[in-house]
Amino acid sequence: MSMQRRYIHTLYAACLAALLSSTLLTSCAPPLTDAPTSPEPANPSTEVAGLFNVGNGRQMYLECRGTGSPTVVLVSGQRASAQDWMEVADGVDGPAVFEDVQQHTRVCAFDRPGTPVGESFSRSDPAPMPTNARAAVDDLHALLAAAGESEQFALVAHSIGGLVARLYASTHPDQVLGLVLVDATSIEMQDAYSPEDWAIQLALINGDTSEMLVEYPDIERFDIQASFDQVRQAPPMQPMPFTVISADHPWGPLVEESVAAGGQPPEVPADFGYKLDAVLVKSRAAVAALLPDTVIIGDTDSGHIVHQEQPRIVADAIVDLIERVRAKG
Repeated sequence: MSMQRRYIHTLYAACLAALLSSTLLTSCAPPLTDAPTSPEPANPSTEVAGLFNVGNGRQMYLECRGTGSPTVVLVSGQRASAQDWMEVADGVDGPAVFEDVQQHTRVCAFDRPGTPVGESFSRSDPAPMPTNARAAVDDLHALLAAAGESEQFALVAHSIGGLVARLYASTHPDQVLGLVLVDATSIEMQDAYSPEDWAIQLALINGDTSEMLVEYPDIERFDIQASFDQVRQAPPMQPMPFTVISADHPWGPLVEESVAAGGQPPEVPADFGYKLDAVLVKSRAAVAALLPDTVIIGDTDSGHIVHQEQPRIVADAIVDLIERVRAKG
């Protein structure tokens, strides 16, 4: 199991993380050092795979392929790199989302600081941790500008990347022409919980990172509550084509089984997964109502990592969004 997969990056899968991460790597490869540096912005019609200066003495990794407008910018979940969009789950046929979308338009993916790639550390320079949605937005804005990819584009975001994408769209409305959320973290989740249950969920989201930090002191860690507050305080997103993709595999039985096996903290009740399922139904409806031009895709036969378990569904949804954006002129 790669370092990236071991450090599961889901928000909703925090309940499941204890089941999957009981054994951590005892060592990891040294940081990648051969990623090319691109000191000058690239021609948007060419392939890009390199490091770009984002300020404060840091560089971040960006990879772009394909041609066409608008460019699709893929925003990964917590502790997930650009590679997250270039892989499919075991046993899944067909191209990964990145490969599929590049046949239809230009597509870019990037590494936030502290996001492992396989068995190696992040290709992007370290940044102070914990981070938050605002810091991630500022980094992405600087990265796209440095790479010459800063014109109008569509954002596609998974998990906690959804907070980053929503805040980016609110902060830079002139740049974002469309938005796809892939089983994304939302502030509406907190609204759907009781305060007591939200405290449990927040503790599960944050988790115990002590073992991770021994292996990788610079690994990405989000300040969830600060990020939620930043999205709440931002201006509303402007109307644009919008697609909401949701996983549909239930959490209830998984969490119940985990609690019975002693795999969760003592404050987690056996029925907490069922509460989570109810919260997701309510919060997803609230997210879908944020913008008027919304397509809802909920029949996915997938867990949280929809873009790897059902890459064709996600890629087709992205292409559909691009066509809707183009139709608007």
